[in-house]
Amino acid sequence: MQARFLSGLDAYLNRRMLTLLALGFASGLPAPMVFSNLSIWLRDNDVSRTDIGLFALAATPYAINFLWAPLVDRLRLPVLGNLLGQRRSWALLTQVLLMSAILWMSFSNPAEQLFMMAMATLLVTTASATQDIVIDAYRIDVLEPHQYGSGAAVSIWGWHIGGTLVGGAGGLYLANFHGWEVAYQVLALGVLVGMIAILMSPEPVRRISREVSELERRARARFAGRYPPTRAAVLAWLHNAVVAPFAEFMRRDGWWLILLFVFVFKLGDAMLGRMSGVFYRELGFGLDDIAEVSKIYGFGANMFGIFLGGILAARIGILRALFLAGLLTALTNLTYAALAVVGQEKWMLAVAVVSDNFTTGLVTVAFVAYLSSLCNVAYTATHYALLASLGNLARIWLSAGSGYMVDKLDGDWAVFFVLTAFIALLGLPLLWMLMKRFPTHTSDARPAEAEAPVSEHSSPHR
Repeated sequence: MQARFLSGLDAYLNRRMLTLLALGFASGLPAPMVFSNLSIWLRDNDVSRTDIGLFALAATPYAINFLWAPLVDRLRLPVLGNLLGQRRSWALLTQVLLMSAILWMSFSNPAEQLFMMAMATLLVTTASATQDIVIDAYRIDVLEPHQYGSGAAVSIWGWHIGGTLVGGAGGLYLANFHGWEVAYQVLALGVLVGMIAILMSPEPVRRISREVSELERRARARFAGRYPPTRAAVLAWLHNAVVAPFAEFMRRDGWWLILLFVFVFKLGDAMLGRMSGVFYRELGFGLDDIAEVSKIYGFGANMFGIFLGGILAARIGILRALFLAGLLTALTNLTYAALAVVGQEKWMLAVAVVSDNFTTGLVTVAFVAYLSSLCNVAYTATHYALLASLGNLARIWLSAGSGYMVDKLDGDWAVFFVLTAFIALLGLPLLWMLMKRFPTHTSDARPAEAEAPVSEHSSPHR
């Protein structure tokens, strides 16, 4: 047993994992600034719960970034593309935009300029969602399928260091002592971590299967025979960048069931997360209490859950790990209902936050590894963005009504959290169907395809 556990640890001992840790930090840093901490900032400025819930709509770019993922996947940026390569040039560009957008947010006053705050938030989420496309693609490109679990765990560790510890707890402490404006200005500098990681890391070599190469060759030949050379080249590029990735995915058995599962799986957890900061404040907890328990204790529990999640996915398989973690996550929503009944008790806050964060760590690793395993390496950014965006679509759009739901329940938080637990169970029957009908969907269960490496400087048409 000890030998098997130690063999699981070996998956983390890889130089590439340090890069993924830093990029995960850059991906997670903006999250509390547009979700939990922003909700508290808005509530402290007497913005209504309904309006706070509607602010979730500003995060829509996370749900639709698959629309521009083909450009990120195939379009080479001028100058930067030649200097840094496809993945790194896009990453650096989005990070510059992200830092600028966070600074704009810091100069917005939600009490008097709510619309400006919404626009600044929208720019942050757009830049952040585009950065996520690049980071997720980079992670999949530099790893082998058997490393997806450990790679997901390391990336999520970085995400929570940036999002939960620095952006979340650090942001709350800074806001408590220096105000929200200064907090956001300081946190904008945290984007430099991602910039440094990108500049110090190599550009990944992408590998395209022979089947995909042949399909793209046929597309170029078809257009070349019908249109002038320039127009044929543009049409072939658009086909291979935009149409082919979606067509390849839809040729798979049960593709519609996969999309339905991804859409509903983490909805209950998202509804809880959207209103948790408001809930803490209405119970009477101060910013320092929230930072200590929700961000520090919760961070430790989450890190442990992520660590075990990576090992669990490697030992029992991605799908089984995902089912077990999903069930535990739904059950821990009930601890928030218990907190609503007990009231302003710090020990109960710790119980709810620690248990929820632990199971969230478990489930997130398995979910990210599952999405990664579904990606064809020829269309990494597009496939992952499509799947992740679909999950975000439900969590962002449907969770926008969470504040309205609490208002309709007359502020009965206990009932609200019980309902989120039931909603969190909706995805498990779909996952069970996937496990029984399509057990070989994940890439670690399929024999490897013969692949041809594609030079980072290759033309997107080749």
